[in-house]
Amino acid sequence: MPTVTATFRFYEELNDFLARPLRARAFSCACAQCATTKHMIEALGVPHTEVELIVVNGESVGFDRVLQDGDRVAVYPKFEALDISPLLRVRERPLRTVRFVADAHLGGLAQLLRLAGFDTLYDNHFADDEIEALATEQARVVLTRDRELLKRRTITHGCYVRALKPQAQLREIVDRLDLAGSVHPFRLCLSCNAPLRRIDKTQALGRAPEGVLERHSQFVTCDVCRRVFWEGSHWRRMRTLIDSLVPEPRQALRTSPPS
Repeated sequence: MPTVTATFRFYEELNDFLARPLRARAFSCACAQCATTKHMIEALGVPHTEVELIVVNGESVGFDRVLQDGDRVAVYPKFEALDISPLLRVRERPLRTVRFVADAHLGGLAQLLRLAGFDTLYDNHFADDEIEALATEQARVVLTRDRELLKRRTITHGCYVRALKPQAQLREIVDRLDLAGSVHPFRLCLSCNAPLRRIDKTQALGRAPEGVLERHSQFVTCDVCRRVFWEGSHWRRMRTLIDSLVPEPRQALRTSPPS
C-alpha cells in the first residue's frame, strides 16, 4: 500500500517519549495511507493524553486530521505561560472537576493527592481495563508510569508521571495541572478517599490513646474505616508539605490526617 511522508517535530517534555535520535529536531517519517495525527503521534511513542496542541503546516488541527504527503507536523505539550486560546486544543474541554485514578505503581502519590484534597481512586489490584472504565465513566484523570495505558482510545485526560518519589510526584502533578489554587488539605481520608468529619472529644473515647485525649481537643473521623485522627507530629509534617505547594497558604479547614 502506498505511503505518505510527513515531517514531525515534538517540543519540550514530549521528547522524553521519543527514541533518542529523534529528540529535539525535525525528522521525516513514513505514514500509512489515511493515518491520522493521533495514530502517528502514538506510533512514535507519545501518549495522546500528553499532547495539548498539534499544528500541521502552520494551522492547528485535531487528532483526527488525516496526514498528507509533505505535511509538517509540530506537536506541543501543555503550555504553562503561553496563551493559545485562539488555537484549537486537541480536547473539547477541560474536566469541570479534577479527580484522579492512579495505577498500581502510584499508591504513595494517591495518598498525597488525597491529603491535598483531591478525590483519587487507587487500588493495588486495579487492572488497566478497570482504570480505563473508571476514567471514562467518572471523568477522571489517569495517573500512570505506563505510557501504553495512556494510549487507550477512551482515555481523554491523563498524565505520565515522571518523578519517582511520591512527594516529587505530587509537586509534578500540582505544577503540570496548575492545581495550587485548588488545594484543600485534610478533607479526605488517606486510606479510604472518603470525606473526614469533625467529632466531639467524647466520641473519640476508646478510639484514640489516652495520652492523645489528654493533649488534644479536636478530632475528625472517617465514616468508612472508622479511624480517628488528630493533629499530631505526622499532621505537622504533612502540613509543611502542603504549605510548600501553595505560594500563600490559605486558612485550611483544620481536620487531620493520621497521627
